[in-house]
Amino acid sequence: MKPAPFKYVVPDTVDEVLALQAEHEDEAKVLAGGQSLVALMNFRMAQPSVLIDLNGLTSLSGIENGGPVIEIKALTRQLEVERSATMTALPIVAEALRHVAHVAIRARGTFGGNIAHADPASELPALMLALEAEMVATGPDGERVIPAADFFKGYFTTSLEPTEILTSVRIPTKQPGAWAFMELARRHGDFALAGVATLLDVEDGRCRSARIALFGVADTPVRATEAEAFLVGKDPVGEVLEEAARITAEALNPSSDIHAPGAYRKKLSSVLVKRAVTAALNRGDMG
Repeated sequence: MKPAPFKYVVPDTVDEVLALQAEHEDEAKVLAGGQSLVALMNFRMAQPSVLIDLNGLTSLSGIENGGPVIEIKALTRQLEVERSATMTALPIVAEALRHVAHVAIRARGTFGGNIAHADPASELPALMLALEAEMVATGPDGERVIPAADFFKGYFTTSLEPTEILTSVRIPTKQPGAWAFMELARRHGDFALAGVATLLDVEDGRCRSARIALFGVADTPVRATEAEAFLVGKDPVGEVLEEAARITAEALNPSSDIHAPGAYRKKLSSVLVKRAVTAALNRGDMG
């Protein structure tokens, strides 16, 4: 199929983008990597009358290490983030990106575009939740910083206002030392049936803090907050880990689709949590 007719605009500045959005409101869509939007347009599931191409905005590309945070500009290609020496401080990011589609897709797809698309089966939104990242949105009134926990609102829905664009993502560099990222998909590169990002702070065999973020199991990425709280103060192995995995699954109510029934995703989440926590403990170091 081919997309419906649309007007194509390539602005030079963020201010121009914001002016175009204010002028056309819901009739406009912004184009970053295009890996999701173009497909939707071809199927006519999205029919913007105005397409605003952001790729001329060089100021929205690049990675900056600011010490306490690493800031990834929204138009930075996923493959650049994956291979960046700056990101070695946060190796879980590269590990997660290797699960995103295929290299050719990541060479064009943008880091911010993936997050703003807010597909609940996608890896990066859940990772941002686990890393407690902040999203920087720019609109007519300037910048607005949105914690990841407040950013994802539903299927393909975020807290971005219609007049805002996502301009960067800020990730704290100080993170729990033990980490793991894993998912199960029908084939490598497919969307995950379920996946998990896990970060643990463990000292002397006791868990001081835990973060468990899941994707593919709800209409947004979700934190397993009850399981996280249960693990604190305990040695996260054996029966303790079994119970944490059970608590995680019990809190979920995944929907069924042509790829897997909800009950399967629920059970899979439990299995992945056990595997991820075990893998994190075995790795034991963010570096």
